[in-house]
Amino acid sequence: MFGLIQPCRGRLGATAHELWSAHLCGLCLALRDTAGQPARLATTGDGVVLSLLVAAQRPTATVRRGAGPCPLRSMRTARVVAADDPGITLAASASLAAAAARIHDHARDGDGLAGTRLLRAGATRAAGAVDRAADRTGRRVGFDTAELVESVHRQFALETATRRCPEADGAADGNTERAGALLALIAPTEDAAAAAFRHCAELAGRPENTGTLAEAGRLFGRLTHLLDAVTDRAADGQAGRWNPLTASGTTDAAARSLCLDALTGLRLAVDELTLAPSADAALLRALLVDELAHTVTRTFAGAGGAGGATTARATGTGTAPVEGGGWWRRRRARRQARRRGRRQESWCERCGDCCEACEVCDCGCDC
Repeated sequence: MFGLIQPCRGRLGATAHELWSAHLCGLCLALRDTAGQPARLATTGDGVVLSLLVAAQRPTATVRRGAGPCPLRSMRTARVVAADDPGITLAASASLAAAAARIHDHARDGDGLAGTRLLRAGATRAAGAVDRAADRTGRRVGFDTAELVESVHRQFALETATRRCPEADGAADGNTERAGALLALIAPTEDAAAAAFRHCAELAGRPENTGTLAEAGRLFGRLTHLLDAVTDRAADGQAGRWNPLTASGTTDAAARSLCLDALTGLRLAVDELTLAPSADAALLRALLVDELAHTVTRTFAGAGGAGGATTARATGTGTAPVEGGGWWRRRRARRQARRRGRRQESWCERCGDCCEACEVCDCGCDC
């Protein structure tokens, strides 16, 4: 799935990964029930974090329901979090709002299908419909998406104001002014994430967690925007699109420093939360601490690489280059597994497809 958090079964373990899948599939079905089949495309791992935040703070277990066969589960049934669960409902609302914001962004930038001349008007109307669906869904659990929509408008205003941006070439690492300018450019994303995280405390009946969750959300939003900017920087430069790193003259090294600081703050915030002793709380810690740290490593390793012909794989003695052909090795491994009569369990079986995304897997799998 898309999103900042893409956990690996090899690192989580079978039990935790099953719980993750229960929340992820529950979010997917909640989006379908809320806004129709196309809305399932808005399913992301980041939305699952909101559902887990609510579940991890409550002493009672989340309600499960049966789900029918799905191609992404190798046509197997599953027990997933119910669509009317408050955490899943909040996650669905935030996911729809994020999807609408991305469609608006593509339409404005002339990027992708939504940005083509023939489809731009239709894409804008579709984004408006998704915004309304997000608002309807959020109101079921007392969440007002107006703050998220306002953040989108603020972000667009900042982008418009900084279209004529300085180049990052020669920028000094650790420059306080540049870091401040970058944080000002991504502040709307931080505020939107803080609003969604903060509401998790209200749904769980944990008012003591409100301030800590707001700070955790702000740091999570910072990581989301920074890592997305690092990933897209080269493509944005070639296409002439706005990028906050280029607009603020921030180097990748400086961005990495900000990400590491955000990771530290997020870990401290998670430690301060009052959570119920449950599997949901353990999974939440694994995602917001371990998996996010792995995502940062993966992102900056990819940004510093040669573009896919050569990848770096973390080993016990350091980082060694691995020539292309990873796709072929995974394909051969799957054929051998089928010959032995072993059925593939899911996308993440033996970490095959996870490693295709991360390229620097250190989970101990043999893919």
